[in-house]
Amino acid sequence: MVKHTIPKNFDDAIDYLYQGDYQVIAGGTDLMIQKRNSADLPPLFNSNCLYVFNLEELKYVIKEEKQIRIGSMTSLEVLLHHPDVPQLLKDVIIEMASPGIRSVATLAGNIANASPAGDSLVALYLMDAIVVLSSMNQNRYLPIEKVILEQRKKCIQNNEIIKEIVIPVNEFTKATWVKVGGRRADAISKVSFCGAVTIQKGMVTEFRIALGAVYMTVIRNRQIEKLYKNMSVETVKNDASNILSHYQELIKPIDDQRSNKDYRNKVALNLIEDFIKNI
Repeated sequence: MVKHTIPKNFDDAIDYLYQGDYQVIAGGTDLMIQKRNSADLPPLFNSNCLYVFNLEELKYVIKEEKQIRIGSMTSLEVLLHHPDVPQLLKDVIIEMASPGIRSVATLAGNIANASPAGDSLVALYLMDAIVVLSSMNQNRYLPIEKVILEQRKKCIQNNEIIKEIVIPVNEFTKATWVKVGGRRADAISKVSFCGAVTIQKGMVTEFRIALGAVYMTVIRNRQIEKLYKNMSVETVKNDASNILSHYQELIKPIDDQRSNKDYRNKVALNLIEDFIKNI
């Protein structure tokens, strides 16, 4: 029989995970759809469930000198209105779902769901987010790209819970978010894009691009980015065709019910080109 458990506090949750296998559930906005059943019947969970959204210890936003720490059970709606949350992340959140869903959905849920179309993931990749995984014996601090291995697959162990997300403080000159979907919000992305640059005295000192829903994980390639650091703005703009060629090799979308791979490929390249033109 499947057990449904609500821990009293964070330590209680860690203890349950140490003792047995549980499906950790935060807001459940992804899982309830994945496990949906026929009308009037409960979701089809086939493993024990640990409901952790009530854990007040994991609901916080703390801004430090060089980083922002976000508790894993902090809802997207809280983040949307918090003064210390980066504007780029707010730009993403406002186009995610409806206010009702955002009131229970979390960044941690997006990470654990590990979908390449997860909107917040694109911004988290771009901002070098660190995911803190807690268990009975240790905390692991991993870059988000080390946590999400491929579509629906991550390195989170059965005895671990996402405790917080750490985002370095970035002072970009320009940061852009674009979501392509059936609607601006309350729709799964066909393609999503984040780009950021830092410019000092006409030189590009930071150049970042992240793409969602065009590969099995979010695409971000630091080797490509390094090629265009410490170049003049005009040099970067003039090299747009080569930049597009680099990313074309990485973009490998699929056909599904929302869109087709040719459309996704073309749109992704258009978004990169438009970002470069407007640096």
